[in-house]
Amino acid sequence: MEFKHISVLLNETIEGLQIKPNGIYVDGTLGGAGHSYEICKRLGEEGRLIGIDQDEDAILAATKRLEPFAEKVTIVRSNYCDMAAQLKRLGIEKVDGILLDIGVSSYQLDTPERGFSYMAQDAPLDMRMDNRQSLTAEKIVNEYSEMELFQIIKDYGEDRFAKNIAKHIVKARQEERITTAGQLSDIIRGAIPMKVQVTGGHPAKRTFQAIRIECNKELEVLKDSLDEMISLLNPGGRLCVITFHSLEDRIVKNIFKKNEDPCTCPKEFPVCVCGKVSQGKVVTRKPILPSEEELEENARSRSAKLRVFEKK
Repeated sequence: MEFKHISVLLNETIEGLQIKPNGIYVDGTLGGAGHSYEICKRLGEEGRLIGIDQDEDAILAATKRLEPFAEKVTIVRSNYCDMAAQLKRLGIEKVDGILLDIGVSSYQLDTPERGFSYMAQDAPLDMRMDNRQSLTAEKIVNEYSEMELFQIIKDYGEDRFAKNIAKHIVKARQEERITTAGQLSDIIRGAIPMKVQVTGGHPAKRTFQAIRIECNKELEVLKDSLDEMISLLNPGGRLCVITFHSLEDRIVKNIFKKNEDPCTCPKEFPVCVCGKVSQGKVVTRKPILPSEEELEENARSRSAKLRVFEKK
């Protein structure tokens, strides 16, 4: 299957990066290279792009798509949380812009054997963005305790029926191991009142999202990476982050705010004495959302939010 993914908030992100022709840019979530392709088009002879992705299929697709810019592109298979180490390995200390497009790609959702979608009945419960890791959705569903499942579904899926869903999963797996998306989807249906199912969208959506986030440690990776990324920027360099989930957006918003104003002194102090220095400014006081036109063209862009930070 061809790696297809429509880049969300493409023009807004490119504008947010304020690309310098001779700058160095990092796409930490390379995917199908939609954003990276547009970055490369704006780079001069000295410009450089480093593309990072942990998904093997994405690496292959991006390599092919960026062939016209091969002399200025370096592609690395890794997680963006290792960005600093990867840049150091390449002899790069600072960069002029970093992009993160968080979440699952259309290709991953639409490829049944990847196990991301609740729509593919016979799909294996995989959900790994990196097939080198050992933790899978199947392991989470069958081996996590009822309390752990409840916590994940409540926190990451924000599902008000989390307790009942976890209870139903544990009961079902005592009969037989849950190995397919269809099995899990049917179990979730049985845990949610029918009247809610009629009006609330697909009943399995939130639980599948929660399990995917846990499987790939998405929130922990994001939370642990942003401060370091800001430190990698040259003065005037920008970090653009696209999120698709309220918890992700909250993490980005709070970390950007903390880097703009890190002072921990009590409000009554006339001057700052904590010594913590601002790392820059938040460019987007409110997140940038997709246009009506984009929403019509790509329904999956509906929950996207872009936030931008500029290094001091």
